Amino acid sequence: MPDEDSHREKPPVADRLKRLVIGQPRDLGDRSLFHRLSLLPFLAWVGLGADGLSSSSYGPDEAFRTVGHHTYLLLGLAAMTALTVFLIAAAYSRLIEDFPHGGGGYIVATKLMGPGAGVVSGSALLVDYVMTITVSIAAAGDALFSFLPMEWHVAKVPAEIGAVILLSALNIRGVRESVLVLLPVFLVFVATHLIVIVGGLVAHVPALPETARTVAVNFHSGLSTLGVAGMFFLFIHAYSMGGGTYTGIEAVSNGIPIMHEPRVRTAKRTMLYMACSLAFTAAGLLICYLLWHVAATEGKTMNAVLVEKMTHGLPGGAVFTVLTLVSEGALLIVGAQAGFIDGPRVLANMALDSWAPRRFSTLSDRLTTANGVALMGAAALTGLLATKGEVRKLVIMYSINVFLTFSLSMFAMARSWWRPNAKAAPWKGRFALFVLAFALCATILVGTVLEKFGEGGWITIAVTTAVVALFYSIRSHYRQIGLKLQKLFTDLEGLPLAKDPPTLDVDPSQPTAGVLVAAYGGLGIHTLLQVFRVFPSHFKNVVFLSVGAVDSGAFRGDDVLAEVRQRTEGTLHQYEELARGLKIPATSRYDIGADIVDAAEKLCKKVRQDFPEITFFAGKVIFERERWYHRLLHNETAYAIQARLQWVGMPMVILPARLR
Repeated sequence: MPDEDSHREKPPVADRLKRLVIGQPRDLGDRSLFHRLSLLPFLAWVGLGADGLSSSSYGPDEAFRTVGHHTYLLLGLAAMTALTVFLIAAAYSRLIEDFPHGGGGYIVATKLMGPGAGVVSGSALLVDYVMTITVSIAAAGDALFSFLPMEWHVAKVPAEIGAVILLSALNIRGVRESVLVLLPVFLVFVATHLIVIVGGLVAHVPALPETARTVAVNFHSGLSTLGVAGMFFLFIHAYSMGGGTYTGIEAVSNGIPIMHEPRVRTAKRTMLYMACSLAFTAAGLLICYLLWHVAATEGKTMNAVLVEKMTHGLPGGAVFTVLTLVSEGALLIVGAQAGFIDGPRVLANMALDSWAPRRFSTLSDRLTTANGVALMGAAALTGLLATKGEVRKLVIMYSINVFLTFSLSMFAMARSWWRPNAKAAPWKGRFALFVLAFALCATILVGTVLEKFGEGGWITIAVTTAVVALFYSIRSHYRQIGLKLQKLFTDLEGLPLAKDPPTLDVDPSQPTAGVLVAAYGGLGIHTLLQVFRVFPSHFKNVVFLSVGAVDSGAFRGDDVLAEVRQRTEGTLHQYEELARGLKIPATSRYDIGADIVDAAEKLCKKVRQDFPEITFFAGKVIFERERWYHRLLHNETAYAIQARLQWVGMPMVILPARLR
């Protein structure tokens, strides 16, 4: 078939462009594939820790601005910030042990508190990860464009849009590729900020006694002015407003499935790297603000003021300042990675549980949740345009959902470790850890909501509530369809099957029906019966074809294919037994793949070589009244395969299964 050969030799321009952007398909037959795609602790720290570390660009800044001229509180804030980082990280490290396949807020709340709490936590996480992308890109734009003339600022939002699109493309190619591309930025940020903090502390060692006396005097002065209660509430207020510092910590527990084996150890080491780097950077910056008597300056971040003050008059100081702040802005872009890595993973988990459209659990031929990545990118662009990139408003919206998820996870874990009748003592330590972590997270959550409700907090609450309502409606729809399919299956159970049927030989030269099936159930059985009802006495054989789908729930390790292959073979065996009971000669073929349409097309072409008189069939659920959302909630796989096969001259018929 020369047309088919030429088509294969020279793919369409759109396909060639797609491969150029996202790369060639992954080979699922490569047993080392997961090993090569997974992240070692250092790379996981880059890909997931960048979100947490980049938050030091705005978390300490917001806390400093809140204390105002009461800068003597910064020492306490620095200590409390470091303590909170280590406490939340320790709690999530314990959580990782209990949820070794991924312990994000959605999974923890669902397993320990039920689906209702799970969908709230999952919805909050999704909005949070969209905000992660949006706030990181917007803050990066502010930082990078601060060095450019004002007339260039009209290009800021378009540049931010371009950054979101670029990151989306990188993440569709694969997580490891995106991390390796962004690695140099991460290393420059770490090096420059290490120099700033260590240099800032060392340079003021001789002045520490005087600084200590000044802090003590100002503390007593503030105490007499504000009183104990007033000072306490100011401290809690500043502590809450600096809550953005801790927003990236959960990313590690959500990203366990993409980590190198042994995953639990890799995740815990990554968490340690993140906690140490974030605690050092955030607390160190707060102390440097105090030591260098930094004051808020219009149009500049506190870090910009600090670095400029430290390098003033030094050889190469201006260059170092630009390098430091550019690396900060660039790391904020890297920090958006957490939204692209973990957001689609949360969405995929919810899709597997029927809260979200099931297409979001499927993997692309690059073995990424490409649909989820695209959705996160589109939602981030919407948020960026709606807020015009106003970072302070975005940070408020961001922090509320982060600490809602933190609080739910910590409460769920504390409840699960409450074992007053247990003889062993270790439960007490873990229970106390989760209770304390919950108290801190709930404090920040309540403080942020009360303080910033009118400045954007209500938007986060409204959007999250709308997402929860949407997910409940989607799950209700899937439940109704499941009941109807189950009824269809029940109605077909009483088929007049022959007892102990003989094995009938398949004759490849005779007209053959190739029936594409998925799981064994009403739709597949209905399709088989329809073939011989619509075309009586024509087909002499049936070949059942199935593609074992490698989705986000299955792709968890090097032996990913074994379980999928076993499940697919079991399904096909059931269909073969059914056909023999109906006295129809039957056999089966299957393939394994992430892209169902591509794998099915290849399988059909291969089967046609053995059965030249074959006609392919697939079943499709249809509704009495087709709604606009049906195509979103129910994939169009059958139509897509039909179009591919018809293009190369292979007949395929779609048989409807009516659901009333």
